[in-house]
Amino acid sequence: MSPETVAKLKALRVALSSARVDAAMFWHRNNFAWLTGGADNHILHAGPVGVACLLVTPDRLVCLCDTIESPRFRDEELAGLEIEVIDYPWYEPGAGKRVAQEILENRKLAADFDAYQLGALPIPQAVADLHLTLNEQELERYRIGGRLAAEALEAACRSIKPSMTEHQIAAEIDREVRNRGAKAVVNLVAVDHRIDQFRHPIPTDTRLKKVAMLVVCSEKFGLISNVTRFVHFGRVPGEFVAKVQAVADIDATVNLATKPGRSWKDIFAQLTAAYERAGYADQWKFHHQGGSTGYAGREAFINPTHANIVLDRQAYAWNPSVVGFKSEDTLFVTRDKGVEVLTAHSKNWPTVVGHAPSGELARAGVLER
Repeated sequence: MSPETVAKLKALRVALSSARVDAAMFWHRNNFAWLTGGADNHILHAGPVGVACLLVTPDRLVCLCDTIESPRFRDEELAGLEIEVIDYPWYEPGAGKRVAQEILENRKLAADFDAYQLGALPIPQAVADLHLTLNEQELERYRIGGRLAAEALEAACRSIKPSMTEHQIAAEIDREVRNRGAKAVVNLVAVDHRIDQFRHPIPTDTRLKKVAMLVVCSEKFGLISNVTRFVHFGRVPGEFVAKVQAVADIDATVNLATKPGRSWKDIFAQLTAAYERAGYADQWKFHHQGGSTGYAGREAFINPTHANIVLDRQAYAWNPSVVGFKSEDTLFVTRDKGVEVLTAHSKNWPTVVGHAPSGELARAGVLER
């Protein structure tokens, strides 16, 4: 078993014991990826629940699945991890429940999804909180995933053409992300007037004329990299340039304010003050501003009264926006090194410098084509 999984398993068992729970069952894809160091238990891409679970007891860690799935988990997903795979016939009703009960031996169980109807309790919050901070191995994987997400979205921006529909643009995003071995768990596209109208624009048959906003939440190793980029065909108008600068200033403010130990209430106050300085005092009300990320697109969203505290070695994705423009990247914050942008734009991507009371931060500009 890898040292990473051993360490997580130890912390998990301590958290379970403190919550007076004897065992835990993880079906959700993010929890499966967290404990295994990035393994993938999904078949259906549209939902959070996978086709194999991890069952943790005080003395065992097993992967439980049916006989359809067990060969792949033994030979690919869990190869080298020394996690026992126990299977059951897919065609026997109740077989999974029977095998799980044999392993549990009447222990009190918590589960993120009670697939076998075992009467499981919800996963204790202390257990869920274990994946809010990332170890060095996770950070290295996140750096890879973040770089690939930015590369994929920027490649899509360079490949699309006027007259393409938003669906066709979304297909370019999917293609570029998949070509890099990742998955687009969120894929949003808006062109021209739809950028002004909708903050969460799912793709439609609307055809591109001048400007497009491309958004992706890309999953690699179970970690989600959140990115937004804009492309404009022809010279970017002066009023749009001013809007990009305003959002860059807001984004720099919230990114540089994200320091371990700082309260989300304080960050939100700085964020809204930045909107006001930029001349867009009320625009934060029309779209969420982001929050902590990692094994979910957002682990939690910031709001004016949120009591959270920024943790050391935690990932964030803020996404300030005004009518017509948004800025979004994924960052990692540490007490000793500050902010690291995991989805940093490439060297040949246009840059705008965001100005904040605490300093400056380069942000992604608009690609002119």
